[in-house]
Amino acid sequence: MRYRTLLFTTPALATLLSLSACGSEQAADSPRDTASGTTTVQPTRSPADQLTVEVRASAKATPKTWTLTCDPAGGDHPEAAKACAALSKAQDPFKPISPQQICTEIYGGPQEAKVKGTWRGRQVDTGFTRKNGCELHRWDQVAPLFGDTPKAN
Repeated sequence: MRYRTLLFTTPALATLLSLSACGSEQAADSPRDTASGTTTVQPTRSPADQLTVEVRASAKATPKTWTLTCDPAGGDHPEAAKACAALSKAQDPFKPISPQQICTEIYGGPQEAKVKGTWRGRQVDTGFTRKNGCELHRWDQVAPLFGDTPKAN
C-alpha cells in the first residue's frame, strides 16, 4: 500500500511544484505597456576609475604627480596599462594595514605615496609607505602605480 501511495503522490507533487514555479504574464492593456520596437537599452556603467597618484622620495621631497584612468588605461601616468593591471590583480589595493597586524621591522626606504580618486566605484584616499614589512608588501602589490620610485637624496 505504501509503495502505491508513493508511486502516485510523487509525480503529482512534482507536477504541482513545477506549475507553482511558473509566473503569470499579463496582457498589455494600454499602448504604453507594449514595446514600440524603437526602445534602446543603454548598459549601466560605473563611473570611470580615476586616480591622482603623488609619489615622494621622502616626506620633504617635491612630489611627482600623475593622473591615472583605467578601463581604458589612460591619464598622464607614464605606464598606465601596467598600473591598471597591477591594481586589477591586487585583491583590495587600497585597504590599509590593520593596527592589529603584526609586521616585520624591515625598512624599505623613505618613499611615500598618496592616492586619491575613484576605484571600482569607491572613493579612495590613502597613503603608502615603505616603513615595515606589511607596508612594503602593500607597496609592492601595486608598485607600477608609483612609476619609477624616486630615490631619496
